[in-house]
Amino acid sequence: MDQPQQKIDWQPILDELAEEVPAARFDAWIRPVRAIIEGRSMTLNVPSRFFLDNLRDHHEKAIRKKVEQRFGEDVTIEFGVDPELAVETPPAGKPGVVETGRVDGFIDHRFTFANFVVGPSNEFCHAACRAVADLPGSIYNPLYIYGGVGLGKTHLINAVANELLNQNQSKIAYRTSERFTNELISAIRNGTTQQFRDRYRQVDVLIVDDVQFIAGKASTQEEFFHTFNALYEVRKQIILTSDRPPREMNHLQERLKSRFGCGLVADIQPPSLETRQAILNSKAELAGIELPTDVTALLASRITSNVRELEGALTRLTAHATLTGRTIDMDFARRVLRDLLHEEVRAVTVEDIQKQVANYYNIRLQDMRSKKRTRNVAFPRQVAMYCSKQLTSLSLPEIGEAFGGRDHTTVLYAVRKIDEMMKGNESLEVEVERMIQMLRN
Repeated sequence: MDQPQQKIDWQPILDELAEEVPAARFDAWIRPVRAIIEGRSMTLNVPSRFFLDNLRDHHEKAIRKKVEQRFGEDVTIEFGVDPELAVETPPAGKPGVVETGRVDGFIDHRFTFANFVVGPSNEFCHAACRAVADLPGSIYNPLYIYGGVGLGKTHLINAVANELLNQNQSKIAYRTSERFTNELISAIRNGTTQQFRDRYRQVDVLIVDDVQFIAGKASTQEEFFHTFNALYEVRKQIILTSDRPPREMNHLQERLKSRFGCGLVADIQPPSLETRQAILNSKAELAGIELPTDVTALLASRITSNVRELEGALTRLTAHATLTGRTIDMDFARRVLRDLLHEEVRAVTVEDIQKQVANYYNIRLQDMRSKKRTRNVAFPRQVAMYCSKQLTSLSLPEIGEAFGGRDHTTVLYAVRKIDEMMKGNESLEVEVERMIQMLRN
């Protein structure tokens, strides 16, 4: 008699993955997955398309293998996007469980203390946020964090929110100052200001990002002042971020400056070289990318303004490598990120190209401009025309003129031919790419 099929359950798959996947990557990309099971079918939902792409690129094979091993090969696995999953973060240790009513606003589950890289520039802010997450409303209230764009302020306040959701029953309201203002305007227009006030006075933690934007808005400042007082008086935690300290906020009421500064004001500075390198390594590991040490050092030494630019550089580098099938190395990074790395672009001339290609294929330089049509000359000449089209701003007739007065149609034919040959010949593609890199450097 056939053995009864084992009932499908997502939990044991999660438990196995948790033992094999690095904790930061597991918390960011696997724990938030919600499984819907119907019979022998399993649908795995995630918060966004970006999230889905990452999950499928790096974890789909492992998930399918474990499901088949435990429940059989007849299980159907599908993936879906459910934007509502982005509203809340499940408590750690309770994968797949979402408690409704605890979050008002959007909290990014990917930003945690576990994947925040601590260095001299941010260790004070990090410690303050950890303390607030452990004892909300008891110390450092309000907590006011300020610093430039892309230094980690948003990461830290999301990390506080996620920690609170994991450890206690706090009700959290997370807002940008713009959203707070828009909600107030809507409440005034619709005559629902009392409901607006009640909404905020019922939370345990109020987090407002980019609070500097309420400066100069009289009605918003008035309402925010009363909301602040109402929460502060009953020891509810208030966390604010800004791009400047309270005393430097022009057009902000003095009483609000006083309130903002009455707790702990902590600044976050641009990261040091070592911290930037650690951040890159952490982000690369989280995304499942192998980043060579010399590339990490290059990016960290050249991109110094903020973490967001570092992340953008890593994303661009990864996208180019994935779409072209290339390996990330120094030459590749310098070419793809030339503008971010502020490297000078050496002007490449047709003569430079002709010399390089002639030397590579061991023919005479004058053969490039001659009327010879033998293959040992014609093919290198076509490669040189292709490189000239890629590396210079010359028109096809101008390139043709540099190759012995040839017609522009001859150049176009050469460019198309080499391009087509490269698609079906990997060694030729590598060969031409190597010559292009040598000419650029």
